[in-house]
Amino acid sequence: MVSRSRLKSLLTGLALYTMAAMIVGYFGVNAYTGKYGLNARQELDQEIVALTSELARLKAERAKGEKRVALLRSSGIDPDMLDERARFQLDYANPRDLVHVIHPK
Repeated sequence: MVSRSRLKSLLTGLALYTMAAMIVGYFGVNAYTGKYGLNARQELDQEIVALTSELARLKAERAKGEKRVALLRSSGIDPDMLDERARFQLDYANPRDLVHVIHPK
């Protein structure tokens, strides 16, 4: 009878330690591979780098567009820019211009 209660207490302790190890293991695995784990942090860092470079490209593109718009403002219209936009919008060509017509295949 004494050996049975000793075996029961030994198995109970072993079960508690096993459950505690499984819980710690679960949280350890999630700390590495979970939604906010170490792998996710590396992926977020890569995404931050990609989005930062895209932001810089878009800012440069916007600055270029703003520069073109500034040239079309009434306070200081650039004649070359106005001529270019008018020809593009109206499909107009000066008789002295050389025009290459490209036929699609």
